[in-house]
Amino acid sequence: MNTGLLPGPLKRYVLDFETRIEAAVAAFASVLPPGARVLDAGAGEGAYRAHFKRQRYIGLDLGIGDRQWDYSRLDVLGDLTSLPFANGVFDAALNIVTLEHVKDPRMVLTELARVLKPGARLLLVVPHEWEVHQHPHDFFRFTRYGVQELARAAAMRVVSMEPGGGYFRLLARRLLGGAQFFPMPFRFLWLLAVAAPALLLPLLDRLDTKKDFTLGYLAVLENGRK
Repeated sequence: MNTGLLPGPLKRYVLDFETRIEAAVAAFASVLPPGARVLDAGAGEGAYRAHFKRQRYIGLDLGIGDRQWDYSRLDVLGDLTSLPFANGVFDAALNIVTLEHVKDPRMVLTELARVLKPGARLLLVVPHEWEVHQHPHDFFRFTRYGVQELARAAAMRVVSMEPGGGYFRLLARRLLGGAQFFPMPFRFLWLLAVAAPALLLPLLDRLDTKKDFTLGYLAVLENGRK
């Protein structure tokens, strides 16, 4: 969904899930002490590097997810299921909408727990209702219970977990996403037709109290290994 022409506040409103992620990363970084070693596991193009200017940021990725991405700024080219680090060397870690792209998510969390210090935290963001992307490297979607089970298997504790919006935000996102199926000028006509409901629907999101319909989950896990 191309939102490049939207003004900042409207773009953040439409891309609510991405806005929540950015805020979560900023908050996560703000409480880490200067010099803390932070692993961005599945860093891609290093979009979150700027949040960790006070810390020692290490961006790791396998570099195969998106052919259009520039992986040249990666600090380490590596496999998340076999991290090239010693035990307990990181003070914190991120794994942002990456876990769906690995074939063994349980092993990835186990490896992250291994390289984290005891009590260190992981910011984990996973998709739930999300279209297939980065073909063919897209394997899983996660419920809140799936996150809890993966954390348990890795001897990690779920400190917090929140859904990235509910049914009405999801519906608004799907309406806007429908534009991709039309060539111009019909794409513009589609966006014109759905603009009003897509902007109004998120205002109803408070009606979905369970948030079982959500784009994904943002969780903080704490390493319980000693």
